[in-house]
Amino acid sequence: MSKKNNETLIWWKHGVIYHIYPRSFQDSNGDGIGDIRGIIRRLGYLKELGIDGIWISPMYQSPMIDFGYDVSDYREIDPVFGTMDDFKELLEKAHKMGIHIILDMVLNHTSDQHPWFIESSSSLINPKRNWYIWHEGLTGGKPNNWKSAVGGSAWKFDERTGEYYMHSFFDEQPDLNWRDPELSEVFFEEMKFWLDMGVDGFRLDVINLIAKDKKFRDNPVLLGIPAFQKHEFTRNRKRSVAVVKQLRELLDRYENKVSIGEIYTHPPGDAKAAARYLAKGKNGIHLAFDFSLIFSRWNAHSYFKSITKWYDSLPEDGWPCNVLSNHDLLRSIDRFPWRTNREEKAKVAAAMLLTLRGTPFIYYGEEIGMHNTHVAKKQILDPLGKRYWPLFTGRDKARTPMQWNPEKNGGFTTGIPWLPLNRDTPARNVRQQEGRQNSLLNHYRSLIKLRKSCEALQRGSWLPVANGQNGIMAYFRKTENERILVILNFTGRNKRFSIQEHTYGLVLYSTHRNPDEYTYFQNMQISPFEATICLVSE
Repeated sequence: MSKKNNETLIWWKHGVIYHIYPRSFQDSNGDGIGDIRGIIRRLGYLKELGIDGIWISPMYQSPMIDFGYDVSDYREIDPVFGTMDDFKELLEKAHKMGIHIILDMVLNHTSDQHPWFIESSSSLINPKRNWYIWHEGLTGGKPNNWKSAVGGSAWKFDERTGEYYMHSFFDEQPDLNWRDPELSEVFFEEMKFWLDMGVDGFRLDVINLIAKDKKFRDNPVLLGIPAFQKHEFTRNRKRSVAVVKQLRELLDRYENKVSIGEIYTHPPGDAKAAARYLAKGKNGIHLAFDFSLIFSRWNAHSYFKSITKWYDSLPEDGWPCNVLSNHDLLRSIDRFPWRTNREEKAKVAAAMLLTLRGTPFIYYGEEIGMHNTHVAKKQILDPLGKRYWPLFTGRDKARTPMQWNPEKNGGFTTGIPWLPLNRDTPARNVRQQEGRQNSLLNHYRSLIKLRKSCEALQRGSWLPVANGQNGIMAYFRKTENERILVILNFTGRNKRFSIQEHTYGLVLYSTHRNPDEYTYFQNMQISPFEATICLVSE
């Protein structure tokens, strides 16, 4: 590769981040639930994969109504995951390997068992009363028409004090009042606790929901159906952006920390809404999920439009991040119409994810092509699945245990796994794929290694060449010193591709061509589901 320029590589900007759902990654004590010591055990695997950081879904003390997203103590590790000493050991060992640790921080709400809410709900005059969103309600009814994200009213009546509290999600998750300055100050101290310990940053859960309309105005109703509404007064308020600015000020007191915002929008993939939180300079968070790739159809032009819309929405110095799957949605490999040629499509998608401009996020198991797992009704644990079965069977199917080897329970646990493993575990697992040169796992490893060796893939500009209308998406990643061409065929048919300004390039990586050979770009035949990456001379 060409000589690197003088720009300092920033780990969260130019590296690769891996998302772990801790209950499902690795169990160390045989109770069937993944834990911190399990993550420690697999650090070597993650180092070999080539990732630079780990985002871990919540491990704080919790009654687990929503499996950790209902926090009852932000400064304690829940015993199901281990101890604080375990976490400190994870932090130390990960750092020694050059792996950064990102915690999931839930700012919008707590558990109703959090001491703050217990005090807040104890009386109308309690000093913490205003730390949550309370309202006396209208005559004979709720304060307004606001709906929760999980269905039903966002208001719950509290008999003790005779008022309603707001919950954007389940009843047991009361929303915090970020308009209260004392609450803001105290919550930042909770985050400072972890930053002082050495944590490298936070993924900010539903950060654009944390402020609601102070006048409690009704949300507009859609299609005349009360259950459907535009969340005009409960999301993306100016106060949310102001809190984000305060968060950034806190993080900037430390060296090389990162903030990653989950921008929860409807319809999903609202690039402009996500980019709003990436304010110019140091006024916004470092990264924001807009989820546009997740909700794109398997179609080269659809992906192209999502990518260009996202890039065009960014502020001048904003930095994108890209993701294909997460813990709340179906795994990408099983989304329609991925359901044919899944392995081939997964390789094309991985090549796209790891060569686009921006920070790539990999959901655990994505690198071996883990599928959604059938979870029988009696096995469903997700409260959404229980509430809406059979119309919606919940999120469990995308959260099942990591498939490490072909042995019993896939090497995840010696006990009974908290969720069933996929039936394809004996044939689809890390050990089986490590031994196959052309496996999806080794495809990911090679792509990450290539990304780390190319300054253009880490920090270069993105210049589209083919917009996908013929099934081919192609683009340059360029720096002053290096020019990389990425060619992706999203179809199951042979395609022709030409680029006039360059005649040939050196193949760096390809699903179909030999590396270190030259290929010509004039009337080039691209095989079905081919991904080819070339170094192009000036």
